[in-house]
Amino acid sequence: MKFLDQAKIYLRSGDGGDGVVGFRREKYIEFGGPDGGDGGKGGDIVLLAVENLNTLIDFRYSQHFRAKKGGNGAGSDRTGAGAPDLVVKVPVGTQILDADRETPLADLTRPGQRILLLPGGDGGFGNAHYKSSTNRAPRRADKGWPGQERWVWLRLKLIADAGLVGLPNAGKSTFLARSSAARPKIADYPFTTLHPQLGVVRLSATEEFVLADIPGLIEGAHEGAGLGDRFLGHVERCAVLIHLIDGAAGDVVQAWRMIRAELGAYGGGLADKPELIALNKTDAMTPREASARRAALARASGRPVALISAVSGEGVPELLRATADAIVASRRDRAA
Repeated sequence: MKFLDQAKIYLRSGDGGDGVVGFRREKYIEFGGPDGGDGGKGGDIVLLAVENLNTLIDFRYSQHFRAKKGGNGAGSDRTGAGAPDLVVKVPVGTQILDADRETPLADLTRPGQRILLLPGGDGGFGNAHYKSSTNRAPRRADKGWPGQERWVWLRLKLIADAGLVGLPNAGKSTFLARSSAARPKIADYPFTTLHPQLGVVRLSATEEFVLADIPGLIEGAHEGAGLGDRFLGHVERCAVLIHLIDGAAGDVVQAWRMIRAELGAYGGGLADKPELIALNKTDAMTPREASARRAALARASGRPVALISAVSGEGVPELLRATADAIVASRRDRAA
């Protein structure tokens, strides 16, 4: 299944039903009076977050959604039937933006969360509504109120507890495959990962967290270089970032600073999130190289640096434990 995290759709709620002009006509009732009923309400447009979706690919092929019109009124004071709501199902984590792609309208972050985006039009009044002591036989009935319409953008931000960031070929996909049951594509060339991947990391029978891997960043990603930074939105909701650095690639300090610069340029609070730094590919370095590069990176970042090998699994359990602890601490601080 293809991954799609942005889609533009057209929504229109239903028009209200028309009121009618009617008069009661029965045998032996000479002056029956007006009995035209009101129109029914048009259908609302409701967006619902559901758990069994993780992409917006369905909206590539179905982009127009129109709710039904309310039923017209009828004689004998019969009100038209209200139209059913049109429920548009979206993945959990979907943001609804106005047509300008900047103004937020809703953010659906919980399963079952729903938002009434466009209410349907009210039904028009039938002539029975206008009966009065001075107007005994009104011949006025109103058309139903029109529904509302608008174009909106859907933007999916995956719900994950921790996010992997780093340069291409830093070993993020290998790390995800090692620590979870996810099976992302792994190859020895840059930009193997073209769209975000999710994996569930189970530390014990009661402890688990969701890990997100996004395509690698390069210098100038915030200006569109490489695959750009559009996928960084998928780690905005993460409590913790795991910054993987290719220890065998050379200047690890420059690699760390480059990614930090891109996170700061993107905004969204990413630069302020708790960061766990891991020097990957210890299996491709001598112990002396690993120790020197780890010390240089620790001095530059002011943070502890983990030594891991995503291929052999060395240091991975300890990093995952530290990640789980950091997630709990971050959630606790946020709730305080």
